[in-house]
Amino acid sequence: MKIGTVIGAVWATRKAECLGGQTFLVVDTGRDDLVAADRVGAGVGDRVLLATGTVASRYCMDAPIDAAVVAILDGKQDS
Repeated sequence: MKIGTVIGAVWATRKAECLGGQTFLVVDTGRDDLVAADRVGAGVGDRVLLATGTVASRYCMDAPIDAAVVAILDGKQDS
């Protein structure tokens, strides 16, 4: 899992049928920018938790994706 900040969104007029209804966000992880499917309603400026790889694909009903926003973070707890 990765933590990042939503910096924008991308739109696709034509896409695979299994991606219908998906919102795609650009997320800055500090190392690189990822395009992630959003199922939780995140927006620009939100800090989010990302699932990547096979886990992300399964989370989005086996859609062909590499990253998915799975949570909007409220804060960070120090230990």
